[in-house]
Amino acid sequence: MKIALIGQDIPTLLPTLLTDLLFVGRQSAQVALEEKNAAMQAVLQRYGEKVMADAAARSPGLKASMLVTGSRREVLRDADCVIYAGDCMAASRYRMDREALSGVKEDDPGLIEQARVNGGIGGLLHTLRQGEMVLDLCDAMREECPDALVVNLGQPVGRTTLMFEQSGFRCYGLGRTPLRGANGLDSLVKKLSCKEKDVQATIAGLPGFSFLLALRDAKNGDELLPILVDMAEEEQLGRLTKRWYDWYGAIAIGDVTDHAEWLPAQEDFIPEAEPEFGEGVERRKERILWMNTVGEKGAKEQEGQMAQLLLLSKAPPIRPMQLALALLTGTDCDIPAVTRFNQGELPQLAKSAMIEAELSLRGGKAVPHGTLLPAPLVEICGEIDETNHLAARAAAGDRTALRECIEIDPALAGLDRLYVQDVVEKMIELHSDVISRLTEDEE
Repeated sequence: MKIALIGQDIPTLLPTLLTDLLFVGRQSAQVALEEKNAAMQAVLQRYGEKVMADAAARSPGLKASMLVTGSRREVLRDADCVIYAGDCMAASRYRMDREALSGVKEDDPGLIEQARVNGGIGGLLHTLRQGEMVLDLCDAMREECPDALVVNLGQPVGRTTLMFEQSGFRCYGLGRTPLRGANGLDSLVKKLSCKEKDVQATIAGLPGFSFLLALRDAKNGDELLPILVDMAEEEQLGRLTKRWYDWYGAIAIGDVTDHAEWLPAQEDFIPEAEPEFGEGVERRKERILWMNTVGEKGAKEQEGQMAQLLLLSKAPPIRPMQLALALLTGTDCDIPAVTRFNQGELPQLAKSAMIEAELSLRGGKAVPHGTLLPAPLVEICGEIDETNHLAARAAAGDRTALRECIEIDPALAGLDRLYVQDVVEKMIELHSDVISRLTEDEE
């Protein structure tokens, strides 16, 4: 089995990727990682080899190898699975979007609330930039590993997953998990004086727009959701959570500000000026230090063990390797918050909808749960999903899809759509050094 790792966020995920592959999955494999920086190549190569040596010592018969190279073709060649976790200079490009959408006068706010990561105008530009990277990767994959499975972490995850699928690849996505964070499942159950392992939760919706639809005590089956509903109505879960409940009859889960990105401007909510994209500079320095420690001391010595534990403790909570192995080996499993085509999981939405919900595999095949959404949620999810499909097509150079996306996007409600079209065209020109598919016909 060969696993190809592509994208600038892969190094932060590498500790959990290797742990899930070698220590949890006990899977022999060749791991190939794309890294352009020569110094970082050496760090990652040493680190990976030491972790693999430790795994082989613990599990005789396990065979694993590590290749870190700047050659994308070599990384992809004959890969069974590609894990993608990339973006196009996300932080600096977001700042460019925000500046372009700001007002020019002191009393003119412009369209600053549309400076978003996943939805609205900002999310559309983010999608177009990602499209260049994702579709270039798909071109290389068609030559080197045309049958590879893709596990996608690239934001906006619903739209980038669609890009892989529209390019002919079987793709599953993992976005920011609704299980963690200020309004994640872990936080909500704490308010009930419960532990996450002691509850059964039903979470479903769209990527970045998921809702808690059921919550029960795992031991006695007691309904817990009504308690949270009472708390939501009393604004104990936050102002936005109450608003979303009033509108959609369900409790938004995960970072509720993500939900706001897909909706019209909220006069009392402004997106973050500096949202997090990957790891910060200080975190990166720490990670490199700890990886070097493992690479020099080994994962079995005390100092190396401590560095490895620190790396694992700081890793993002999403586990793409667990998903990849389950899909590749046909393991029976239940994995929460997986982005993929609906195919009946949420029967009120189109089968082609790109949803986020628990993935249950039995004998390698997905078993739908038939989860029902509140009626108001069905309508808005349909509108957002249609927008996502159009944005993904626009990223491939379809100007008709670009225009239609702007015309129907619910995040743009209340705005002059013709004016928005002009703004988007100017922003495409602003990013013309990295957006080529929509400008080729213009030249």
